[in-house]
Amino acid sequence: MTEYSTIQKSTTIAAAPTAILPRLTDFHRWVEWSPWEGLDPALERSYTGADNAVGAEYAWNGNRKAGAGTMRLEEVRDDSVNIALTFTRPFSSASRVRFNLTPSAAGTEVVWTMESPKTIGSRIFGLIMNMEKMIGSDLDKGLASLKRVVEGAA
Repeated sequence: MTEYSTIQKSTTIAAAPTAILPRLTDFHRWVEWSPWEGLDPALERSYTGADNAVGAEYAWNGNRKAGAGTMRLEEVRDDSVNIALTFTRPFSSASRVRFNLTPSAAGTEVVWTMESPKTIGSRIFGLIMNMEKMIGSDLDKGLASLKRVVEGAA
């Protein structure tokens, strides 16, 4: 059985899930809020498949900081989005990404979860870098940006 490393962050956005969902399912809109935007001003992007639909893909190829990889929309529901995330550079890895959207009195609680299989390589890398801190801070930054974008548009 595969063992996974899980990183999870959340925020509350003063908006309905219907206002948030398109920013998660349309990869073109990730440039508005993604915590990794700006790592490479010359980043090469490509998009395939129908926007907002299962099977849509976003691929990027950038400098050492941005790396290269793909995201594929695996499942879209009114309350959640599942994405397959694959990095090809700076190292190969495959992760599962999930956004859960839960209505609350203050708007919508958005929970961003990333699960990655624990491999020999990831365990060695984990000895050098604190992945929870590194990826967790990126997820926090992305959720804060998503919150600003959505609430600013309301």
